[in-house]
Amino acid sequence: MRKHAVPGERLRQHARALRASVVILTLSLSGCMSLAPHYERPALPVPGSWPADAPDAGQTSAADLDWREYFPDPQLQSLITQAQEHNRDLRIAVQRVEEARATYGVRRAEQFPTVNAGASYIRFRAPGGILASGPLIGGGYSVSLMESNWELDFWGRVRNLKDAALENFLASDASRRAATLSLVTQVADSYLVLREFDERIAIARQTIASRSESLRIFRRRFEVGAISRLDLTQSEILLEQAQTLVAQLEQARAADAHALDVLVGAPARLSPPSQLDDGSIRAGLAAGLPSQLLENRPDIVAAEHQLRAANADIGAARAAFFPRITLTSSIGSSSTALHSLFAANTGSWIFLPSVSLPIFDASRNRSNLQLEEARQKEALAQYEKSIQSAFRDVADALSAREWLADQVQSARATLDAQTERARLARLRYDNGATPFLEVLDAQRDLLNAQQQLVQTRRALLSSRVALYAALGGNVEREAGANDSPSIAGHSTPQVPSQ
Repeated sequence: MRKHAVPGERLRQHARALRASVVILTLSLSGCMSLAPHYERPALPVPGSWPADAPDAGQTSAADLDWREYFPDPQLQSLITQAQEHNRDLRIAVQRVEEARATYGVRRAEQFPTVNAGASYIRFRAPGGILASGPLIGGGYSVSLMESNWELDFWGRVRNLKDAALENFLASDASRRAATLSLVTQVADSYLVLREFDERIAIARQTIASRSESLRIFRRRFEVGAISRLDLTQSEILLEQAQTLVAQLEQARAADAHALDVLVGAPARLSPPSQLDDGSIRAGLAAGLPSQLLENRPDIVAAEHQLRAANADIGAARAAFFPRITLTSSIGSSSTALHSLFAANTGSWIFLPSVSLPIFDASRNRSNLQLEEARQKEALAQYEKSIQSAFRDVADALSAREWLADQVQSARATLDAQTERARLARLRYDNGATPFLEVLDAQRDLLNAQQQLVQTRRALLSSRVALYAALGGNVEREAGANDSPSIAGHSTPQVPSQ
């Protein structure tokens, strides 16, 4: 055993020397040239300030507000948390991030040689006249460390493919954050619509109760001949209109509740119907400058990473025009007998560099380069489109917030006027100064004004939700400012080591 230990130790020394040489060579090649275009962030394709019809009167930045602070309603917070845990679209987005991470790992591994350990045994018989005058019978044993087809990345092809995979990973993670933001705001908006329906249904049911009592009185008066059949019929119409409205609202509410169940990923746990709360969404959000969208909007961040990936793919396509140098090597020990496998003078090695230069490929490399350049231009246009869409989203939300606040005030004033009109019309009818048709019109307009006020209040709250989404929000910050970002049920993927 002692006799074989020395050659075995020699083989291990050779292996360590091979690994050290590989590491040194890898580090030296890491600084090789890259043929990818130099990346510069494109200029903003939008103005440097918001339109005059979209005033920014807020004080707090969306990036500084966690979604729990912006949506203080406890029940809404519970729904959002449940959606983050169970929503299937978000699960798909998370798994796409994992796919991109694994792809990056594969591309990164291609920068390094693959070393495999192998052992083999051979037994053969060759007939006479081929290798010897008589039959030749033999055999042998061998062990080796092998590295095969490792590309020396002089032109940066492998490194650019790795960089493109990394940018695609970062883009997929930004897309996951965009999906999370979209989910949070969709749940919030659907919740607001449900509460709008609850209040509108409550108003309509109160109207039904009031008109049912009026109809009862009118029937008694008709029976004694105090009113005409026309007045009774018009009173019945008022009641039927209110009942029809309740049926329509109940149908619409059920559809929205079903949509909320899909968003949440499970049956939504809601408290009994309640009125729309004007304080369920925080007000006073500041838009900041359009340039801040480049960092705050996850869809813009994703588009920029995809643009960077397209740049790196161009570098890999350009490198295909240059020679590709690969190395194949092996170090080991061979012997005809197992007991002497690690004896002296049994060492073996192979070193086989190869160079391949494209001579004729029917313009495949040129077409591939043109393809990557076209994709880069498409990614650039998509990036600029994302910025323009974000600019419009913010401008629309700011404008809606401004004008819907005025509309709420007008709707309140209209409701007050319609309430007084209905009171006066009923008083005039009771005194015989006007036909019941005037009361009919006044009651119908009063119900419409009540419904319109609730709808406008909900639209104002929805504009606040839209503004939070348009500005990029902050849907992943936890209570501790220095904690790593995460969402409920899903940890945020960390950038792999380069």
